[in-house]
Amino acid sequence: MPERTKAQTLAWLRTLSGELSTTTLKRLDDTLPWYREMPPGRRSAVGLVAQAGITSFISWYDDPSSTPWIAADVFGAAPRELLRSVSLQQTLQLIRVTVEVVEERVTSSSDELREAILLYSREIAFAAADVYARAAEARGLWDARLEALVVDSILTGEYDSELPSRVAALGWNGHGAVAVLVGTAPRMLDVDQLRRTARHLDADVLIGVQEAASCS
Repeated sequence: MPERTKAQTLAWLRTLSGELSTTTLKRLDDTLPWYREMPPGRRSAVGLVAQAGITSFISWYDDPSSTPWIAADVFGAAPRELLRSVSLQQTLQLIRVTVEVVEERVTSSSDELREAILLYSREIAFAAADVYARAAEARGLWDARLEALVVDSILTGEYDSELPSRVAALGWNGHGAVAVLVGTAPRMLDVDQLRRTARHLDADVLIGVQEAASCS
């Protein structure tokens, strides 16, 4: 069979995109138990990510310089709660299955296309890691602000109806005795180490470092 031009290959890939999406969703259901056990809404969201990955590959193959928007293109349609319910490891499994399906169907076409798929799969894996890192960073900043607000409310006695839900959002399980420790914080207090120690002891902890008020 004569070698296709890139334009012909792109046209062929676009005609295959629906078939590839259908095959990928079936493969996910057959090989990933966590996907199979998801509620229908989340399964649909994960499926949209897989389909977006296929569409994005075709666009990327057309213009490899489009790498910077891979993450936004593939993960942008996913609801925010999906990042909380699907781990990075599971996302990488999703990528692997999708890439396997595409490879099986199209790599016999040309060595160039096979190399493009391998390169794209690497880029999309890096993009996924970046998305999760940014989400974790944003979550950490939000938790820190929420924790500071909760501690400040407790110290000032400004209780309101939202305080229990804020405490619950920080992972407080509400069981067992409660101890309060107040004192002068060391200059180089390692708050993260305190949290790791609490988790190791299976304890909940809220930490707040208050700046000393200046006296006029």
